[in-house]
Amino acid sequence: MGLCAWKGAIDAAAQLRHTAPMLRISDISYNVEGRPLFQGASAVIPEGHKVGLVGANGAGKTTLFKLIRGELVLEGGSINLPSKARIGGVAQEVPASATSLIDTVLEADTERAALLAEADSATDPARIADIQTRLTDIDAWSAEARAATILKGLGFDTAEQQMPCSDFSGGWRMRVALAAVLFAQPDLLLLDEPTNYLDLEGALWLESYLARYPHTVLIISHDRGLLNRAVSAILHLEERQLTYYSGPYDQFARQRAERRAVQAAMAKKQQLRRDHMQAFVDRFKAKASKAKQAQSRLKMIEKMDMIAAPEDAAKRVFTFPEPEELSPPIISIEGGTTGYGDTTILSRLNLRIDQDDRIALLGKNGQGKSTLSKLLSERLPLMSGKTTRSTKLRIGYFAQHQVDELHIDETPLQHLQSMRPGVMQSKLRAQLAGFGLGPDQAETVVGRLSGGQKARLSLLLATIDAPHLLILDEPTNHLDIESREALVEALTSYTGAVILVSHDMHLLSLVADRLWLVSNGTVKPYEDDLESYRKMLLAGDKPAKPTKPAPEKPKRPNRDAILALRSEVRKSEARVTKLNEMRDKLARKLADPALYEDAKLGEMEVWQKKYAEVMGALDRAEALWMQDLEKLETAEAP
Repeated sequence: MGLCAWKGAIDAAAQLRHTAPMLRISDISYNVEGRPLFQGASAVIPEGHKVGLVGANGAGKTTLFKLIRGELVLEGGSINLPSKARIGGVAQEVPASATSLIDTVLEADTERAALLAEADSATDPARIADIQTRLTDIDAWSAEARAATILKGLGFDTAEQQMPCSDFSGGWRMRVALAAVLFAQPDLLLLDEPTNYLDLEGALWLESYLARYPHTVLIISHDRGLLNRAVSAILHLEERQLTYYSGPYDQFARQRAERRAVQAAMAKKQQLRRDHMQAFVDRFKAKASKAKQAQSRLKMIEKMDMIAAPEDAAKRVFTFPEPEELSPPIISIEGGTTGYGDTTILSRLNLRIDQDDRIALLGKNGQGKSTLSKLLSERLPLMSGKTTRSTKLRIGYFAQHQVDELHIDETPLQHLQSMRPGVMQSKLRAQLAGFGLGPDQAETVVGRLSGGQKARLSLLLATIDAPHLLILDEPTNHLDIESREALVEALTSYTGAVILVSHDMHLLSLVADRLWLVSNGTVKPYEDDLESYRKMLLAGDKPAKPTKPAPEKPKRPNRDAILALRSEVRKSEARVTKLNEMRDKLARKLADPALYEDAKLGEMEVWQKKYAEVMGALDRAEALWMQDLEKLETAEAP
């Protein structure tokens, strides 16, 4: 080992010694229906690290989360966490209750909610001091602003945050559940494919938030962008074992490829040696003069601990049928308007699509991306304007709801037979194989297929007629990384036009060559690249720094903003008043001469400590009050 490599190994070992483990997985074993998912698997997740858990579909990633949470019982080994460590994750959507979104999120911090409730009824000065000190320690007074920031990042504007949960669909309530667990800030955050119910904007916000999250994160994801930007290590589940790799996903992929190449070379070398010895045995085992040597080599062969060559992952494939070429443009819209009923959603539409286009639709949720997709696929009419379409145009449409609408009691083969009643079964099986659904999956009812297999079937059904235009709305949900790469290859070589809506930046960057921004009730080309769009979203509402000082005065805050600032000032003032009252009570207690008798010296020290804590809390509360007053004075200044 070279000097630099040796020093790097020493530094890494020293860092590991000084990093406390948040999660220690030791020699675990677990089986599902007789199939082993883990056999003697071990790993250590250091405290504060952000780790991506990756592995093929069905390898056992979600099962590992259930084992960590204690929902399943290990058959061998152990999983250890620090005592009192809080584990959090998104198990299911929040109920459709009358509670507002903001209150639902605030209730997730159970300690804060309990302390606030107790603060209203507590009478003992010592307990009141404890409560206020703890509320200050956990930054309880900024909780509402933090909850609102998280909800906004996940796609809920200020008005929606005040609406009841029952006003939102299941997918949106999953976002609320995610917001709640992020707000609660557990010591170990377990997230299982969280971007599956987010749009691109929400996924990018989550990436940024997780990178700054103050505690340990273990996230199951097949989103390559997230695994490159939000995590610092990869935990790989393969062949019932766990392997920890430092660095983001691309670094893991390189390390794994190098490791597999070395393993394959060693296995090949060992096999050649074994074959050579076997040939000697076969040649001389019957010859008396060589029998002893042959027997010796035979024993060596039997004792050899063979190195298994790494199995190449089954090729994940998508084989799209090729459409015939049409004259351009295949769709043209001039001065178009569309919407639902009498409600206009998009207007001033001047769009052209050619058969070789690869277009990604950008824009925040609710701006009209799905409306545009429905218009282009003829699921919505044009309310005004002019549209021209090729007479032979065929359109394929894939959306997540179509995956959910598959017939769960029918097999993939039966789905195809319903669409192609006269086609030979062998040809239908070949089409299924072209989408990675082999003989076993072809005969398995949809209800027993994995999410990725269902998505493959839906993609096959959407492309079976060789469409000239393929509209894909979140096609990568439930697909593993290898399948996503296969989809990229298929779309790149596809000879039809593609319209993409996806939260997967990696997919968009490799496939799309045109970007359309859906915003402010219309659709326009976006001239910058995806990275610029990502930076713009993460910058939020912050104005760009001017190259020269702006001569005009900043705009005065509106009435609602000033009212909110006044409310914060009142809260700060009330907090200071309450802490002053507590200080006075404690001062009177400490002024009692009886407290200083020998028998009560221990009690006196307790009260002095409480007094010091209240004074510290009072200093912080007064500083916060002054900050709020300054903000209000600045806002109200003429």
